[in-house]
Amino acid sequence: MRARLVTLCLAAAVSAAFAFSQNLQPYAGHEQREIKALSAEEIDHYRTGQGMGFGLAAELNHYPGPKHVLELAKDLGLTDLQSAKTREIYDRMHAETARLGERFLEKERALDRLFAEGKVDQASLGKSIRENAALQGEIRIAHLKAHLETRALMTPAQIAKYDVLRGYGEGTPHAHDPSHHHGN
Repeated sequence: MRARLVTLCLAAAVSAAFAFSQNLQPYAGHEQREIKALSAEEIDHYRTGQGMGFGLAAELNHYPGPKHVLELAKDLGLTDLQSAKTREIYDRMHAETARLGERFLEKERALDRLFAEGKVDQASLGKSIRENAALQGEIRIAHLKAHLETRALMTPAQIAKYDVLRGYGEGTPHAHDPSHHHGN
């Protein structure tokens, strides 16, 4: 019994030491990244104008995203006009976010270079971060604006069905509110 207790304690100690050593090296390998602060997946998402959660405030509050509306067009019973307008919204948003994403990546590379070359100071750091944050804000605006525009095309019943199809529940608080109007 005592040997078993000692074995368990040793196993726990080895496990804890391993976990502690992992915590000391959480960024191991990141020094090889193209842009140190971004994963390859994040870079690809910025480059290709993907959502990356920028639209979640809208998506989870009954403002459908154009990409997913197009994917669910048949199930939602979209009219040809709704589909065409949603496609226009998506294409415009996608082009804008990909363009802004490329600019954001350029700024992140520049920030990375400032540190790599030892040329960073308080002024350059502040300027770089403010520019990057502004670009991220513009990307987020483009995504959220697309959700707004998409919702305006849909009926309350389509929005409620969208939420169900996306796994967000059995409807929306606006689905039965006659004062809540959606244009077509």
